[in-house]
Amino acid sequence: MLKLAVVGSRSAYGWLAGIAGGVAVGVCLLLLLWGGANGLSTRDDRGAWLRETGRPSVAASPTEDPTTSGPGTPVPLTADTVLMEANPVEVFHDQLINRRDVAALGTTTVKIPGIGNPPAPGRYYASPALQRLIESTPRDELGDRFGTFAGTIDAAALPGPDSLIVVTGTPEAELRQNGRASLVSDFTTDPYGGSAAAYSTVLSIGAIAVFFPVLLLISIVTGLGAAQRRERFATLRLIGASPQVVSRIAAVETAVPSLIGAVLGVVLALVLRPAAAQIPVNGTRMFAADLATGWVAAAAVVAVVVAASALVAGQRTARAGIGPLGVTRAMHEKTPTMWRSVPLLAGLVAMITAVLMIRLGEAGLLWLTSPLLILGFLLILVGIVVIGPWLTRLVSRIGLRQARSAAGVIAASRILKTPVATFRAVSGLVIAVFVVSVFAGGSSIIESTEVRPARPGLLQPTSLHATVGTGHTPAQAAEVARQAMELPGIRSATVGYGPGALSGPDAGPEIYLRSADAAGLGFEDIPATKTVAVDASFLHYWTKQPLALTPEPAANLDGLAPVVIVLGTDGTPAAMDRARTALNGSVITAIPATSTLDVNLQSSTRLIQGLAVLAYLGMFVAIAIAGLSLAVATASAILDRKRVLGLMRLMGMPVSVLRRIITREAAVPLLTVLLLSGGLGFLVAWLMVTFIDDTYRMTWPAPKYFMALGLSLLLALGAVTATFGLIRGNTAMTATRFE
Repeated sequence: MLKLAVVGSRSAYGWLAGIAGGVAVGVCLLLLLWGGANGLSTRDDRGAWLRETGRPSVAASPTEDPTTSGPGTPVPLTADTVLMEANPVEVFHDQLINRRDVAALGTTTVKIPGIGNPPAPGRYYASPALQRLIESTPRDELGDRFGTFAGTIDAAALPGPDSLIVVTGTPEAELRQNGRASLVSDFTTDPYGGSAAAYSTVLSIGAIAVFFPVLLLISIVTGLGAAQRRERFATLRLIGASPQVVSRIAAVETAVPSLIGAVLGVVLALVLRPAAAQIPVNGTRMFAADLATGWVAAAAVVAVVVAASALVAGQRTARAGIGPLGVTRAMHEKTPTMWRSVPLLAGLVAMITAVLMIRLGEAGLLWLTSPLLILGFLLILVGIVVIGPWLTRLVSRIGLRQARSAAGVIAASRILKTPVATFRAVSGLVIAVFVVSVFAGGSSIIESTEVRPARPGLLQPTSLHATVGTGHTPAQAAEVARQAMELPGIRSATVGYGPGALSGPDAGPEIYLRSADAAGLGFEDIPATKTVAVDASFLHYWTKQPLALTPEPAANLDGLAPVVIVLGTDGTPAAMDRARTALNGSVITAIPATSTLDVNLQSSTRLIQGLAVLAYLGMFVAIAIAGLSLAVATASAILDRKRVLGLMRLMGMPVSVLRRIITREAAVPLLTVLLLSGGLGFLVAWLMVTFIDDTYRMTWPAPKYFMALGLSLLLALGAVTATFGLIRGNTAMTATRFE
């Protein structure tokens, strides 16, 4: 039996190689995607310590009036705690740096992941990528922010090789100055905080969306050469082989190349793992070891693929009813009804129900939301394939009534008779459009905040401002401004004054400044007084309407303290980084320098937008597999009907008419479900991101989405056109000699 399965003609070796190659590609993609999913989880676990927020370092005094605000009592450092501040706006060249400033006692027992003992004041530990950046950049743009290099952070505490992380040692008094530091005794291992279930659900749905087309690819290639093999099986039946023996031969001859292909796929995944690790996700690549699935998982994939391929091949052969003269009975399709819409509707109901539970705050049922979303997505995915034949049949009935040519009548009649088989040919491409739409919708999310434009009366995007701590004199602030003005690219340095720190209990509603400095902030209508005032919201990125200056008596600066320093730059990255380094390196700065452009880097949508690379990679996989699916299915349809098509040619029908028939049979089911598939994709994307956070909103799809749709249609056209050569070769006069 094994010899019968693997020995044959040159064409037999061709389809054996095709099955092996297709399975190799499918298994390789399965293992890489599996490894990628595990790698994302492992990477997030390594970086979980960066989410540690600790507990307040200031306690309210028990004698204070709870109705009044004022300074609390500092909680003293102990041996089992460290004082830590997470700087949310440490930026270099539009790259966000994860900075942690730490103060600890010499006897501390707290260990920082990847470092061990906290660094001494004035020293820092950096990730290898950040240290390389520091060493290759002028110190006044980056290195002067951190101090003296003490060592690198171990890879076990880094999300990826490109992670930019720094832990600096800082005096305790400096950290307590702004009240934003917290006490930490241990570091969290939860990478997502309260959003763990939401992000895990989204990643699971994304994995299913990519796995489905890969499984489709394996299913397709194991059917290669099925039409030609049926003739060989008919010969075996003619010489006395039973249907059971023929089914076993079909299973073995599919299992052998599938096994070879699956093993090659494992080797190919191992070879491509370092290259796949170079794909950046959320700002960093992955370590190659993150993509490893283990030999047990690889063996399980090989076993499942080979077993499934053999079982499906044997079952298809048994159902085909192959006798001594070929297929002796036709497989009649059951007419599809509107009941086929049930899985699709059930999937939509499940996903909508999950989102409503979240929005309505049904706490007792929150555990159901993730399973409902995943189940709903699977039902929609299957429902599109199930409802497709019914919709195709409805359209074909209309097309048959409107047909005005032989090609139109024949194509519509076949679709009406075999809607399931006809739609199966394009189901891969329909699923690809759905998956592409889901990915495009998810990657188009932006937070409901926008960078404000550069207008007079608003803080300019090329400016940076830093809050000055309490207890510092105007002379100290003026000296910082003077030193900053000596740096290249710095065009203005303005000191703002107030009754107290901007965020403290004594903060005033306005910032006072000298009128001579107002032009450096972008103001045009400046009152003719020595001192002017502007509302403190001038510094906030969410302020959209321009603010006006109000004249103030010069005496108002008397007794006021410096509260903010604003540096205007020429807008170049180097100048922005010099200004940021000058402000952050100053001893009077309480809250690090920031600009209105930093809002995008701090956006909570960075995780989802960082997955855009994977999303478009998933689009490519889905579209490529769909093109192959359509080509193989169309070719199989031609080979299965070569005698019928041959009789048409024998009666005088031109080859061009046969080509139009094949084209219509592919175009009608594809166009029937295309819009439905795309619309459902965006609806599912909206439901998923609403499940995470209702502050997200989807924008118009990026041009890449329309390019992906165009590529899908081009692949469909190319797949059908590629089979035209089979029509002439398989509809010759010899094709009609079947009795």
